[in-house]
Amino acid sequence: MRYSHDDTGLVRQPIGYWSWAAHEAVVGHIRGVLGELGLTQPQWWVLNQLADSPAGRDRTELVAFLQGYLAVGTVRMDDEVEALISRRLVALGEDGLLHNTPEGEALRAKAAVRQQGVRAKIHDGITDEEYVRTLKVLQRMIHNVDGKAWHH
Repeated sequence: MRYSHDDTGLVRQPIGYWSWAAHEAVVGHIRGVLGELGLTQPQWWVLNQLADSPAGRDRTELVAFLQGYLAVGTVRMDDEVEALISRRLVALGEDGLLHNTPEGEALRAKAAVRQQGVRAKIHDGITDEEYVRTLKVLQRMIHNVDGKAWHH
């Protein structure tokens, strides 16, 4: 891999730019792959959360939980849930909780396989130690400026 600058030059590079560029590249790639399956990234989050909750999830709690994931522009998580219900990928059970339908679970499983490939591509040539170190550095920077960040 050829880097943009030598180490002396990299140490002077702005983290704001490079963290933004990484976000744009990685999230754009993820959203493109999911889009090929007819899913938005927020819809993927919904299907995945419901798969992790066989008993179902309360809609209000699920929407509140997912709203904090990433900035999704003008997208409202509740609208994403509604879109999945309209497509019969998610259903409201008799228990009043949201559940993946068999079709929704099949699409989620297909997307999960794709997501594993996406993760492998993103992490290509990066050791687990490098990855952990990078996340710790970014989290420290967030902490240093009293920022708020959370992910499950």
